[in-house]
Amino acid sequence: MTLLEPIVISTKSLTLRFLNEADLPAAFDIFSHPEVMRYWSYPPWTDKSQAQQWLINVQEGYRTRYALQLGIERRADSILLGTCTLFQFHAASRRAEIGYALGRPYWGSGYMNHALQALLHYAFQTLDLNRLEADIDPRNLASAKTLERLGFQKEGYLRERWIVNEEISDTCLYGLLRREWQEHSSVG
Repeated sequence: MTLLEPIVISTKSLTLRFLNEADLPAAFDIFSHPEVMRYWSYPPWTDKSQAQQWLINVQEGYRTRYALQLGIERRADSILLGTCTLFQFHAASRRAEIGYALGRPYWGSGYMNHALQALLHYAFQTLDLNRLEADIDPRNLASAKTLERLGFQKEGYLRERWIVNEEISDTCLYGLLRREWQEHSSVG
């Protein structure tokens, strides 16, 4: 399979783009922060070599079209604020999962909502997906609010789905259908 053509999604204040070597220091800062990683399915990074392996995996996702992880860059100063990802594509059902992480200094500024609006537009309009799904820890109230603000609906609850650092946690499943997104985005 050939590498995906580099994707750039521009908004008024952000650019969503392919990740590269220059992003490794910022990525390490994001994914090594205990608060950022509190509700993830793996623990915070502890070694910079993990950032290099992550980038190899991200670029493999581009090549195989298994995952599309994009950097969220602030246009004003080109700072990498976080990432947002489409993954687990199921072509026959036109479905994918969505994931995201934002550096701790940028929480509460509306960046993630803005970035995900752009990613949803790309997913439903350009990729012609019919459904997006998200899997979050039910204790992650900020993530739940972000998804609900975007029109996602809570669809399920899985008990003791993850064990990270010997801590067992549940999962809330959220879903968003294309037609719901169209209705939601035309209102908001």
